[in-house]
Amino acid sequence: MTILNKIIQNKRNELLNIQDIKKIENDKFSPRSLSESLKNKGISVIAEIKMKSPSEGDIFKNCDYIQIAKEYESAGASAISVLTDNKFFGGNIKILQEVRNSVKIPVLRKDFIIDNCQIIETLNFEGDSFLLIAEALAPNQLESLYNYGKSFGLETLIELHEMKNIDLVSQLKPEIVGVNCRDLSNMTIDLQNFKKMIDFLPNDSLKIAESGIKNNTDLKYITDLGYDGVLVGSSLMKTKKPGKALENLLRGVK
Repeated sequence: MTILNKIIQNKRNELLNIQDIKKIENDKFSPRSLSESLKNKGISVIAEIKMKSPSEGDIFKNCDYIQIAKEYESAGASAISVLTDNKFFGGNIKILQEVRNSVKIPVLRKDFIIDNCQIIETLNFEGDSFLLIAEALAPNQLESLYNYGKSFGLETLIELHEMKNIDLVSQLKPEIVGVNCRDLSNMTIDLQNFKKMIDFLPNDSLKIAESGIKNNTDLKYITDLGYDGVLVGSSLMKTKKPGKALENLLRGVK
């Protein structure tokens, strides 16, 4: 069983406790547009708050995520990604709302979304957008969840890891598509996957490169390939000074 399979199985078990979430509690909530925020002339950065991961173990436990969010925004992040999975990534849904209330840029909920009730939960905790992973969902699930979020004005970053899912994702014509260069079967990273997939992505989608980005050289490589932005988390958080690390990453590139 792959780590993705383990995470999805655990997520199904967790959902047994929140299946009764069917009502939007804050009908006055107005999401910030992730796509508009990513439409910069230079490379855009979705800076991530991540405490731990299956591949890295503990990254930055007990961090001051509010301060990090503010520093990310000050350093030039176009948006902030918050890991809300607890068991495997050390996050929780309340952090999403606290971070969102501390910054003026869009906040992305990064989790393993497999049910409509998680989208309602995202709205209730004021997430501006959410992640869907193509490899974690059946084709009809991916389309259904994408359209369900869209009906509430939430934008979706649709992430894919494998070439075989590009046609499926392209059919949805998403505003934002992300290529994650991590192999889900063994958790290894190959930056060359960004090059292999860029020409096959939907023309009208904003294109985001995810995972494995550590320095200016990596960022320039991705920019030169034609990606509109990157999602960076582990390499920033591991420094224990994520805001400063983001400044260094963007130096000479933007």
